[in-house]
Amino acid sequence: MDQACVLLIDDEEDLRASLTQGLELSGQTVMATGNPEDALERITRDFYGVLVTDIRMPGEDGFQVMRKAFEIDPALPVVLITGHGDVPLAVEAMRAGAYDFMEKPFSVSSLASVVDRALDKRRLVLENRKLREELADRTGIEGRLVGRAPAMDQLRRTVAALAPTDADVLILGETGSGKEVVARALHDEGPRRSRPFVALNCGALPAEIIESELFGHEKGAFTGASGQRIGKLEHAHGGTVFLDEIESMPLELQVKLLRVIETRTIERLGSNKSIDLDVRFIAATKEDLEAAGRDGRFRLDLFYRLNVVTVAIPPLRDRLEDIPLLFQHLAVEARARYRREIPDMPDSFLAKLMAHDWPGNVRELRNVADRFVLGLETEATASNGSGASLFDQVAAYEKALIAAELKKNGGVIKETYEGLGLSRKALYEKMRKYGLAKEDMISAD
Repeated sequence: MDQACVLLIDDEEDLRASLTQGLELSGQTVMATGNPEDALERITRDFYGVLVTDIRMPGEDGFQVMRKAFEIDPALPVVLITGHGDVPLAVEAMRAGAYDFMEKPFSVSSLASVVDRALDKRRLVLENRKLREELADRTGIEGRLVGRAPAMDQLRRTVAALAPTDADVLILGETGSGKEVVARALHDEGPRRSRPFVALNCGALPAEIIESELFGHEKGAFTGASGQRIGKLEHAHGGTVFLDEIESMPLELQVKLLRVIETRTIERLGSNKSIDLDVRFIAATKEDLEAAGRDGRFRLDLFYRLNVVTVAIPPLRDRLEDIPLLFQHLAVEARARYRREIPDMPDSFLAKLMAHDWPGNVRELRNVADRFVLGLETEATASNGSGASLFDQVAAYEKALIAAELKKNGGVIKETYEGLGLSRKALYEKMRKYGLAKEDMISAD
């Protein structure tokens, strides 16, 4: 990161020189000018610095300069210098996003203190942006759905094919497998990306309010309805509605949802007016909805309507070869959130990860990655539900890597031992040891 810089704007030359000298004595680099345009030319989204400007100046005032700076970067810290009569304007500017204001007369040391805090804030903003850009290098679907397993390749291809369409989608996956991640990828990689993505957990909303949450209501529609309320479906107009745990939706509401999906219209509670709805529906479930329908727990007609396009997410235990890459990806995300360096990972720790069966799937792995980055997850405490010895854990890791390479190569032995850096004899010995057969690794596609 470049050296921090204070952009100082003041039309009074003597004050400008005095403030510049004081800030430089406090260790700051200062670019001082009486012309706001000279300072604005220095501002970019990558600018590591703070803007300090007087409010009362001929031509553009400091408030106008701040607005122009925010057009370049709304997160830039701006400190306003005000006279006594300008305090109400400064307060208004604070509401508009200014970092702070200094009322004349003030000491240079107090200004330097404010600038130091503003620069700390700016540094954090830029560091977080850099980390997000680092994560964004793996852009699009590749950056969201991480993994090299064939099932993940297929998932990415399916999402890439569906994202540009308006097709409603049913996502199948175990708890913690990443159903909302897939739903957001379908939204963000498609033409609706600039419109709302409204996520609703049907299992978390009380049955007595879920209908009002979805459809909204008019004033007086029921006891306590003191005003009109726009429902989640109407709020999502132009965007995507994600209905998680749809198997938990009450049966009587499933009838109304089916009608909405078929007609793309809604009526607020207490109203007879039909409102057109332009949304894409993505539903998610961890259950077999067809079986639930036969048991009377889910409406089969809604299942058939949702089941036009189905996306299945593989559980983590079926793609153990993805764990090293996925754990690294989650650790980088944790580093961005917690601003902590990622510790070195011993092989034994990775072996523990590979030996675990991950009933909580990616969500469970993310929790481990968070604790690891925070320094709370060690070799001794790594998630390992089996209680296996280190020898057994390393063996499980090796078996998973060999199985993954065999699957990747469709059971072709030569490509597998070359990819693993083994001899043919060593590969066959390890396959016998772990009970791996090349015939089991040949894709049925």
